[in-house]
Amino acid sequence: MTSAWMVRQGTGGAFAQEMIDAGYMGVDFIGNRDLTPHLAGGFEGFRHAVSELFRETNPEKTKLAAGQAVNTLWRAAQGIAEGDLILAAPKTGGQTYHYGIVSGGYEYHPGTDLPHRRPVTWTGSFNRDDMSEALTTSARYRATLLDMTPHATELAMLTQLGERAVRPTAQAITSEVQEQLAFQMEKQLEDFLVHNWASTSLGREYDIYDDGEQTGQQYLTDTGPMDILAISKDRKRLLVVELKRGRASDAVVGQIQRYMGYVQADLLEPGQIVEGVIIAQEDDNRIRRALSMTRNIRFMKYRVEFHLEPAAG
Repeated sequence: MTSAWMVRQGTGGAFAQEMIDAGYMGVDFIGNRDLTPHLAGGFEGFRHAVSELFRETNPEKTKLAAGQAVNTLWRAAQGIAEGDLILAAPKTGGQTYHYGIVSGGYEYHPGTDLPHRRPVTWTGSFNRDDMSEALTTSARYRATLLDMTPHATELAMLTQLGERAVRPTAQAITSEVQEQLAFQMEKQLEDFLVHNWASTSLGREYDIYDDGEQTGQQYLTDTGPMDILAISKDRKRLLVVELKRGRASDAVVGQIQRYMGYVQADLLEPGQIVEGVIIAQEDDNRIRRALSMTRNIRFMKYRVEFHLEPAAG
């Protein structure tokens, strides 16, 4: 399955048309610092080296802000693969999403507004009205670079790029559909929680991390992306939220502990602590046993409700 990404070019999409006309996608965050020497060592080496550069350039920023900026730079420079689908978010108030294919590796363009670039072959566009409600909801998430891979099937139809792929066998189709459905269900659960956060019990204690440019949804770590990273109202507790559709297995305990370990080692400021919450529709004895031996991790259940209402008129 080809990965799909959406990029926002400057505040309100100020550089979107320039990007499309010139055939690239780009980010900033760190200004005129060539990232090429730091790409060969993988994400871990990149993270340590570029975090130091970022803090030198932005000494007023928190570790949280630095981590999110560096993660975005990594994704833009190396995480996105040649052949991946790129969407250009429309300008504020706009309806048109342009799309293209990443056609090359990282390029450094000093002295420009977006010096860290990837060449893109822009090939077409579609209208916001053609998108499903789930895709529209995901696209509202404010981030410079957003992973849209959970919606790859719909995007392949909207962009008409799916027909370029070799037709798989029936068995492969079944496996791909099942994987895609599971992926989409967890993504929709995540989007629903994010957009209804203020009305949940968690929303009374915590805010989803937001520094004005990036938020804590899909916060990248060295062992994968956290579903949600939140911070308490008093700014003293960071909360790692892991979402699972249906029943959660005890394996998720180790997963959330890895994310919490990253937060503790790399993101906590003096006086802060890290907590975790696993959200699923059901638990079982295995996960209850595992959680009984952990600290600062709780389990919460979600409930899906279905309503029928008479049509207006």
